[in-house]
Amino acid sequence: MAMPLSSKKNLAPRRPAHSSQHLRISDVAKRIGISSSALRAWEALGLLSPRRSRGKYRLYTAADVRLLQRAIFLRRSRGLNPAAVVHILKRGAPTAASESAAHPGHRFRRLRLARGLSLAQVARSTSVSTGFLSALERGQMRASIATLKRIARFYKTNILSFFEPSAQNQLLVSPAQRKVLETTPGVRMELLAWGNTSLEPHLFRIKPGGGSGESYTHVGEEFLHILKGQLELWLNETEHYLLRAGDSFCFQSSIPHRWRNSGRGETCLLWINTPPSF
Repeated sequence: MAMPLSSKKNLAPRRPAHSSQHLRISDVAKRIGISSSALRAWEALGLLSPRRSRGKYRLYTAADVRLLQRAIFLRRSRGLNPAAVVHILKRGAPTAASESAAHPGHRFRRLRLARGLSLAQVARSTSVSTGFLSALERGQMRASIATLKRIARFYKTNILSFFEPSAQNQLLVSPAQRKVLETTPGVRMELLAWGNTSLEPHLFRIKPGGGSGESYTHVGEEFLHILKGQLELWLNETEHYLLRAGDSFCFQSSIPHRWRNSGRGETCLLWINTPPSF
């Protein structure tokens, strides 16, 4: 005798309850673009704790994936080490807001409006196009250090102010507490200490091809120490130096200077200005 249709439907095998709500480690690795071993490393650091199936497979939720994507973003775009990334995300720090606050264009807009100036007026005085200034103020464009210096000079300020550091001198600064500024996609600056009256230390991370743009000047002296990679440096367009890992260099900031990473890998260097006038 033929079995009723309804009975056949009831006998159909059911898919595991987690299949539509969870992803296995291989699926997450493919979606995020990292290896399965890297995912296990993030777990070992305490970033997340995926649940396990009956077969002991790791099962990730959509929230886990979003958290991992934020961790990868901070790791790659801000150059933070994994422990610092975990520290930020586990504290629930407003990373997106922090990135927004560090954009120089937002500060330029506040300065311009406070002075009652139009974009056209600032453009004429800085030799930067109105369209570029507008995009910069909206956070849609980034500028080279040389261009930022030129605009900052117009407002009688310096690049240090873009970090919006507190006035208090913080003696101990952990990697997660560093104030970060990305001028262009190829240049990232991390302020290592603030509130000092005599020095301004940065950690520069410069991607291949990244540089300052045109030459710029300011008051004071500068000290560089190359930690990784190489850096080409021009003084007055007449002196050219190629600095490699382990090299140190000191010069007067009043000399027109520009620089560029002409290597194939990231350049990382300690850069100190005295007094804080960069």
